[in-house]
Order: sequence, then structure tokens, then C-alpha cells
Amino acid sequence: MMPLHLAPFVRWRSGLVLAWICLFTFGFTCVGGEHAATVTHPLPAAFSDLLPNFLVEPDDVYIVKNKPVTLTCRSTPATQIYFKCNGEWVHQDQHLIERDVDPATGLPVMQVKIDISRQQVEKIFGLEDYWCQCVAWSTTGTQKSQKAYVRIAYLRKNFEEEPLGKEVALDQEVLLRCHPPEGVPPAEVEWQRNEELIDPKTDPNFFITEDHNLIIKQARLADTGNYTCVAKNIVARRKSSSATVIVYVDGGWSEWSKWSPCGVDCTMWRSRECTQPTPGTRGKDCQGLDLQSLNCTSEQCPQTASGAEDVALYVGIVAVALCLTLLLIILVLVYRRKKEGLDADVADSSILTTGFQPMGIKPSKPENSHLLTIQPDLTTTTTSYQGSLRSRHEVTGKFSMSNGPLLEPLPNGSHTLHNGKLPSDPNAFMDRLSTQTYFKTLPRDNVNTSYGTFNFLGGRLTLPNTGISLLIPPEAIPRGKIYEIYLTAQKNEDMRLPLAGCQTLLSPVVSCGPPGVVLTRPVILSMDHCSDACLENWAIRLKKQSYEGTWEDVLLLGEDVVSEPYYCQLEAETCRVFTEQLGRFALVGESLSMAAAKRLKLLLFAPAYCSTLEYNIRVYCMDDTQDLLKEVMQMERQLGGRLIDEPHVLLFKDSYHNLRLSIHDMPQTHWRSKLLAGYQEIPFYHIWSGSQRTLHCTFTLERQNLSICDLTCTLCVWQVEGEGQSISLDFNISKDIRPLDSDFLMMDNCTPALAGPSAFQIPYLIRQKICSSLDAPCPNGADWRLLAQRLKLDRHMSFFASKSSPTSVILDLWEAQHFHSGNLNQLAAVMAEIGKQEAMIFLVSDGEC
Repeated sequence: MMPLHLAPFVRWRSGLVLAWICLFTFGFTCVGGEHAATVTHPLPAAFSDLLPNFLVEPDDVYIVKNKPVTLTCRSTPATQIYFKCNGEWVHQDQHLIERDVDPATGLPVMQVKIDISRQQVEKIFGLEDYWCQCVAWSTTGTQKSQKAYVRIAYLRKNFEEEPLGKEVALDQEVLLRCHPPEGVPPAEVEWQRNEELIDPKTDPNFFITEDHNLIIKQARLADTGNYTCVAKNIVARRKSSSATVIVYVDGGWSEWSKWSPCGVDCTMWRSRECTQPTPGTRGKDCQGLDLQSLNCTSEQCPQTASGAEDVALYVGIVAVALCLTLLLIILVLVYRRKKEGLDADVADSSILTTGFQPMGIKPSKPENSHLLTIQPDLTTTTTSYQGSLRSRHEVTGKFSMSNGPLLEPLPNGSHTLHNGKLPSDPNAFMDRLSTQTYFKTLPRDNVNTSYGTFNFLGGRLTLPNTGISLLIPPEAIPRGKIYEIYLTAQKNEDMRLPLAGCQTLLSPVVSCGPPGVVLTRPVILSMDHCSDACLENWAIRLKKQSYEGTWEDVLLLGEDVVSEPYYCQLEAETCRVFTEQLGRFALVGESLSMAAAKRLKLLLFAPAYCSTLEYNIRVYCMDDTQDLLKEVMQMERQLGGRLIDEPHVLLFKDSYHNLRLSIHDMPQTHWRSKLLAGYQEIPFYHIWSGSQRTLHCTFTLERQNLSICDLTCTLCVWQVEGEGQSISLDFNISKDIRPLDSDFLMMDNCTPALAGPSAFQIPYLIRQKICSSLDAPCPNGADWRLLAQRLKLDRHMSFFASKSSPTSVILDLWEAQHFHSGNLNQLAAVMAEIGKQEAMIFLVSDGEC
């Protein structure tokens, strides 16, 4: 609809009012109804049939921050001129109109300006682009200008792709990728080397592609440095994380020298040097021999007479060979004899792990021997023992009991205990598993694998010093069944999970099996995780590998369905998975906000012994899980390294920012850093994915002479625009006697496999009495629900209630949590708080626990 201030012109066009003829033809005031106007520059009659022509049309503009923009339009010959924005006429009061006459033609010229604010544009943001158009009138008709689009300018903070550091050989082509942040208008990109602008016009060895990547055509030694991608537009200027490019020179041989004269040993020599070129900047030394020998021909070899010395030499060699052969035979015989004795010892010691005494030995009768008498079952092929049931830590201890139904003597009964003896040959057990189709990829790694044979009494498998264990509760295996079960930690190179987007691996990949075995109750798989445990920032999923090899989501934490065969309890550093199906599991997290963080463990290692001027400090930045800590400690021992400071924890957020490491405050008179740049950097995705287990940076330091052994410095590790750690070092590199290796690596000396009652804190029959007492609902709430509340497990009430015996599942979880630190006195105190007399089952001294 036309605005009211344009109505007089419309009336003239329709022939309703003729007063406008006077206005344009004679240049004096005409009155027509209630509209009036004054024209100071009449339109010459010769140009009265011209349409408006735009001298200036509005252009596209961008609003920067909150500053308004101005659109300008200029037209001749024009009698009226106004703006229309997104199909709506702009109010007359918002126009700034200027009138003039072209001195050359005498035609009237009109110019109009309007201001557009950020609020006006934001009102229609997301619906369509904000545009404005200028409309001009003359006595002949109207003309419209081009559309001018008004957009709000911005530039995101995070680069869609940042350059990554590289080590390249001399003369090799180098490609550094850069995808600038999203912005309006699109960002322009330039590159810097060591904070200085790269200009391909002045240095043709550089080339910047249309998609903003930097190409170094032939790497030169001078091209070593930190490269930064810089994106800028009218709003802001952003810099990517620096990528360190190191150009190295591999060594090359010179030509062989001439052969030397033939020596008295009938050998001639020649040599060559690694000087074409000499290796430099982390380049590799020449491969191969620098000295070569060749037997001379009989004509060239000087003749020497064999004397008594040669005969003595040959006799001595034969004598030494005979002695070594005899010693080897003796060692083999001793080894075989010890091995036979060891097998017998293992068979006998397995009797003790079950908590029973051999039938052939008459045990001393303890006070609580009336609890259970085990009779031999001659119908089974497994070994049976008779004796009294005890806690696995009991030697001569006694139970102190008060009166109550549960304290009455238990009736005599007969039970069969299948001996939980491990196979004498670990490889034989792995060979049996590997013959099945599903286990063809099972790594034959006895270090990272535990295994055992279990029956209805249950047991426990543990991978020492990894935080990984599998609790098999009593009655989880059906009676009459015997299962060979294994537990192993997969390394990432063995098994890679497909991760997408913001997903990250939060736990080790753990396998327990064999899959497909029938379980009547859930087992509990415990493993470390490295999330900050703030579920509001995460979507954490439990993944399980199918028989076909694909990974499937089986559980989303926080949305647990109690009817499913899986349930998960996420503690501060540990994840406990209840599962009725064995298989391969991993915990994967997807960040819901940039506040989501992973815990990184920072470990500092250096050579245990250094005899050169150079001294290397290796800084590991890895997920904070015990299995990775164990792996790095073992690897460093093989490298001859040792821990030089206590481990530190750093929260690494999903902010797309890299991790930087730098070293400072070294005494310059004694030490210097050989790092070419001010800091080293680990790309964000290398850390966040969790797929690279032992990420580390090496700082190479050089001392002035070998007598300098005291080193003081400060190591800084921080996430760009995030959290950081400052680590002060002050020690003697040759006399460092701090016991850091043993102090900060928890030495878990537990047995990898425990079968039967020896695997549990609570004796089996006492556990049965607790369950029968607390499973039944009690009107005053003194049942399993109060037990869960006292043990601070009440957030899992729905899960416990879905089980046939809620009390047994609660006790299973208590066993999994307190295997190393369990105190039966504390559990007895909790039972006493419940208030039922029959719950006062036992009181045990600290020595017995």
C-alpha cells in the first residue's frame, strides 16, 4: 500500500487533482484540497517525458556490532523519492531528502538517505534476508533501484579446520590445511610464519590455494617454524593454533674409499662417511655400514706359519663350547623338575583359594565349624573338599554373634565345590578360545588377560594395576555348569571404535567372555573412565560389539531401562556395568556443551641415567585411566626412563582448542632448550578422540658440560583459553633417589583369578541369610531399601527392585566397590542401623578383614 505522503501524486496520475500540473510546469504553489507543495526548480518542458535515472543506487552493507548503516539513493529527473524495505514503505520521518538541480541539464535531482539499525534486521532474522529498494517518480512514471541487502556481520571463534604440525624432509612439498571460521562477510585468509606475514608474491616458494591452504613447494631449512592461519573480516580477526613445521635433513653416504692393502689377517678394508649431506634437524643418520671388510685372495695374503699359539686357541674354543653345552643341559633338567613341582603346587594351592581344607588333613575344630560341613560328591569329576566355610581372610578368627533367628546353628548339608584351579599352561587356554569363530581376534596377551574356571559359587577376575575387574556373583552361573571365563583389556591398535562428531572414548575397551554363556544373574564389570562425571554436559553411552563386529549402543546413561539386560553406575572415576551377557564393551561420550571435560593425566619422564650433554624430558598427556598409566610405566621402563614428578590431572574441555606445552625458568648459564619454537602443541582432535593412547611431547635440553647435574625449570601445560598446570622441577639428574615410580603407581598385587568363597568379603551362607531376611518387604521399611539407603545406593532403587533378590544385587555392588578396602565391621554396623535383631549377623575384627 502506498504511504499517505504519496497520495497527491497518485491523484495526479489518475486525473483526480490537476493542481500538480501547476507545480511541475509553472513552479508556483497550487492548492488542491488539503495537499500543497512548492517547487523551486521547475522541470523543463523538453524533459517532461523522461523517466527517473539513478545516479547512485543503494549497495549491500553489513552491520558491525550495534552500529547502524546508511543507505543512499540519488536520481534525476525526480519529483519524489522514497525507500521500501522488505516490501514495506519506510516512514516519511525516517527519510533524509536533499533537492538539487543538475547545472548541466537543469534537471531536478533528489537524494534520499535512511538509517538501518541492528534491531530492524534481527526482527526478520531467519525468515529472509533484509533488503531495501529505492523508488523514484517523475512526471512520466516510476523507476526502482537495485535491491541492497543489509546483513549482520560476524566471525565465529573456532576454525573449522586448523593446520597440523609436520616433520618433512628437505625439498619435500608441504601442505598445511586451513578452513576459516564461518563468517559474514566470508573471512579473508592470510598465513604467518613465526608471527610474520607470508607473501607469495615476494617468495614464490609459497602458494595459497583458493580454499585457503598453504603449500610450501620445496621445503627449505629456513622454512622451519610455527605457521598460523589468520582469518579476518570487517568484524574481527582470528588466529588458528600454530602448527610447527620441522624440515629435517637425512644423512647420505659419500663414495667408498679405496680398499686398504691386504693385512696379516688376510682382510682388507674400506670406509665411507655420512656427509652427503650431513644429517641435521632431527634427520636420520645414514643406514648401513660405514666400514666394510673383504677377505683377500691367497696371492695377496701374506703367508704366516701356524704355530703353537694357533693350536692353543683352537683347543680353548672347543673346551668353552663343551662347557656351555653341559651347562645348558643341566639348566634344562633343573627347569623341568621345578616345573613339575610347580604344577603340583598350583594344584594344591587352588585348594586353599576355595576357602576349604583338604579331606586328608584333620583340621582343628574352630568355634564356628557348625556353620557348614562339606561332604564329598563322588558323582562329579571335579575335586571336592570337606571342611568349614570361612571368610577369605580368616586364619584363626572367630565370629561374634548375638541371639536371633539368623544366629541359630545352620543345618548340615552337602555341597560340591568345583575346584577353581587355573590351567597350568596359559597358552593352552587361549588356544582353546581362539579356535572359536568369535575369538579369532582375541589377542594372545597373557599380561593383559586373566582367566579362570568357575561354577555356581562365583568368583572374580582382575587385571592388576588397571582398575579393570569382573565380579561373578554366587548363583550367576547355573548349578551343574562350569565355565572357563576370561577378562582382557584391548589396546586401541587392536580394536578401533568408529567415533563421529563430538564423540570421545572415555574408558578402555574391555572384553569378557566367552559370549553366549547362560547367566542367571548379572555380573559386574568394573573399569575406569576419564569424564568429569557431570552427566548434564554429556551423553554417555555403553557400547557393545556384536557378533558381526559392529558396535551397538546398548545403554544411554541417565535413561536406564531396568528391564534391559544392562545397567550402569557411574562413579567419580569408575564405571560399573551390570550385564547378563558377556562380550566386548566400551564407554563412549558425546559432549552436549563446551563445558564437557575429560580428565587428562600428565606424566613427566626422563632418562634414569644420562651420560651425554643432551637430556630429554618426555611429557605424556593421556586419558586418566589406570590401564594407560600402567602401559606408559611399562613402556618407560623398557626405554630406561623414570618418573621425575608426581602425576598431575588436567581438565580438557570440548572447546576445540589445542593443548600447548612450554618450558621456562632454566638457568641460562647451565642449560638451554633446543626447541625451535616457544612452545609445542598437540591438536585438539588427537586428544579428544582418545584413539592415541600414549600422546607425548619431548623437550630436548642441553647442558653446558657433563659436570652440571642440577636442573631447575618450570613446565607449563595448558589448553588454549582453558585450564592449565604449572609444574616446577628441581632435582639432580644423576642422583635423583625420589621413589616416584612406586609411590604414584598403585601396586595392586591381588591374585588375577579367585574362585569360590575366597573371592568375596562376605561368607556365602551368611550372605544367604542376609538376603532371606531383607528381601521380603517390611512395613516399617527395615528391608533391602533401608540397606541401599545406608550404603548410599538409593539412586538405583528401581534397578534393585526389578531383581528377584534386591539384597543380593546390593551386596554384589558392595563387593565390587570394596574388594580392596572392604571392612566387614562397617557393613555389620550398617546392618545394625537397620534395626532388625536378625540383621545383627556378625562382628569381625580388623585383623580378620
